[in-house]
Amino acid sequence: MIFSVIGGYLFIFFARVIDVSLATLRTLMIVRGRRLQAACIGFFEVSVYIVALNKVVKNLDNPLNLLMYALGFATGNFVGSFIEEKIALGNISAQVIPKNKCSELLETLRSQGFGVTVIEALGLKGPRKILNISLKRRDLPRLLDYIEKIDPEAFVTVMDARATRGGYFRRTQKAK
Repeated sequence: MIFSVIGGYLFIFFARVIDVSLATLRTLMIVRGRRLQAACIGFFEVSVYIVALNKVVKNLDNPLNLLMYALGFATGNFVGSFIEEKIALGNISAQVIPKNKCSELLETLRSQGFGVTVIEALGLKGPRKILNISLKRRDLPRLLDYIEKIDPEAFVTVMDARATRGGYFRRTQKAK
């Protein structure tokens, strides 16, 4: 008896973790323009959701069911964002404004296969260079590591790039 009660609580909790994690991944696929993958994930997401919700709604007088449902939701958000971070789908664009060693940083990034476009700019303290880099999200830690080693005072911004087309970045993708 006690095992079936605990099993029910665990079922609700883990079902919620799964469905909320899937919701995070589905949202990511929609944002990335991957409609078919989003639809497939959505099918499984809502199936798990309905089963978990049914178990809770049948026993609304049991506050532990509601607690497990809410804890599963919270944990699912955490797990979903962790998974999203680890799979690192898609492309990003980074802007780097070096403070020191701009030439060394540019040379290193290009030698490591990053496509870098240099833009001449005027900052508060005079002429500066802006390095524009398009890359896969999974390559961001590597890029940041090079920047940190060569110019830890560089100003870096990273933006999501929904789509890329042409240029050096595109050619290197096809070659791999």
